[in-house]
Amino acid sequence: AEGTTLLKYKIPTRGLLGLRNAILTASRGTAILNTIFDSYGPWAGDIVTRDQGSLVAFEDGSSTSYAIASSQERGQMFIGPGTEVYKGQIVGIHQRPGDLSLNVCKKKAATNVRSNKEQTVVLDTPLDYSLDDCIEYIQEDELVEVTPSSIRMCKNPKFAAAKKSR
Repeated sequence: AEGTTLLKYKIPTRGLLGLRNAILTASRGTAILNTIFDSYGPWAGDIVTRDQGSLVAFEDGSSTSYAIASSQERGQMFIGPGTEVYKGQIVGIHQRPGDLSLNVCKKKAATNVRSNKEQTVVLDTPLDYSLDDCIEYIQEDELVEVTPSSIRMCKNPKFAAAKKSR
C-alpha cells in the first residue's frame, strides 16, 4: 500500500556475502535486509565473485606518496602514505582482471638537478574497508588478517605453493 515490497528468498550463507551492499545500492539506501537460518542443504553451485584483481605489494617497508601516486593509476588503493606493508599484502583493487604486484615503498630518486621543482602529488583517499567488506572482497586465494590495530588482506602463501606444485 505504501510502495513497500517484501521479498523472500532461500539463499546459502555464502551467497549473502556482498548482497547487503548490492541491495542498499540498488534501493538507494532504503532497503532492510533480515536473515534467518532455515536449514542445511546440498551444494548449490558456484557463486560469482568480483571480476577485478588485487594490487599486491611485493616488498616490505613503509609506503610512500611517490609510489602510491603511480600505483593509483592502476586501481583504487586501500593504503595511504606512511603505512607499513609487507610482501603479499593486498594494497588495492586492480581495475582489470588478474592480480598485479607493485612496489608501494619505492622512493623518488634524489638527483642533483636543482632546476626541477618539487611537484605536488595529489592522492585519492584510500578505501576504508570494514571486516565485512574485507570478507566480501577476498577470493579463494586470499586471506583476511585481523589484529587489534588493523584489518588487512593478503594473498595466501600456502595457496600459491600448492598451485606451483601442481
